[in-house]
Amino acid sequence: MEQELDMETIGFQMITAAGQAKSCYMEALEAAKNNDFEQMVVHITDGDTYFLEGHNIHGTLISKECSGDKVCMTLFLTHVEDQMASAETTKLFVQELAELYQKMAEDYHESEQ
Repeated sequence: MEQELDMETIGFQMITAAGQAKSCYMEALEAAKNNDFEQMVVHITDGDTYFLEGHNIHGTLISKECSGDKVCMTLFLTHVEDQMASAETTKLFVQELAELYQKMAEDYHESEQ
């Protein structure tokens, strides 16, 4: 029972980190839409900090399993893994879209000159 509670706590910590990372990445996209590219970088950096927090927790699970402690894969842990992957995918798409917003802003300013 204690290990299950510990795994739940670890899982919720990872879900929280992934959720915070995704929120920061979406705030970065909103900043890019408003041509606030400095704030966009701040939000992506914040998102990366949260993602790294979740990634480090994930690393402890992998280390635990590699050292011989069985990590029981449950539907909950599958959900946790999905949330981490979703955060990483969100970042990749936000970076691509932000790059497009930057290019559009540059092209717009060049056309005004």
